[in-house]
Amino acid sequence: MTHPTRILHVTFAVTALASFARAELKVGDAFPTPVLTELATSEKPELAGKILVVDFWASWCAPCKASFPALGKIAGDYAARSVVLLGVSVDESPGAYASFVKKFSPPFRTLHDARQNLARAVQVPAMPTTYVVDRQGKVRAIHTGFHGDASDKRLRADLDALVAAKE
Repeated sequence: MTHPTRILHVTFAVTALASFARAELKVGDAFPTPVLTELATSEKPELAGKILVVDFWASWCAPCKASFPALGKIAGDYAARSVVLLGVSVDESPGAYASFVKKFSPPFRTLHDARQNLARAVQVPAMPTTYVVDRQGKVRAIHTGFHGDASDKRLRADLDALVAAKE
């Protein structure tokens, strides 16, 4: 095989592999709301025309535990402004999920993604990761980790901008 032919084959192989790899969700992408609504087996949340905040967390994640009070306050502060906050647990164990929810009593809806269908569709990079989704279902911001007041301020600034836009 000649050198240019090898390069062509390698380029083709890399391109083919890249097309099979799942890309991490990024700003501007559509959030996979059908997978989210499948996860909410009972009491499907009304998402049409709403700004959505989806926070992925796990019971073993210390920053996730630290984020819950701030997320609870945000959920309360923005509920009347067409913002829905959903916490999505990636815990495999129903017991770990239930224990965490019981202990922290979040004032927002939580869902259990035990099979990690939504987490896989989104390709969540770290725990916690929070996605801000506009009224048309597009990701407008991604916050990885929880950094106290700085995270709270950034998330509120994103929500304020979307609420003000009245898309």
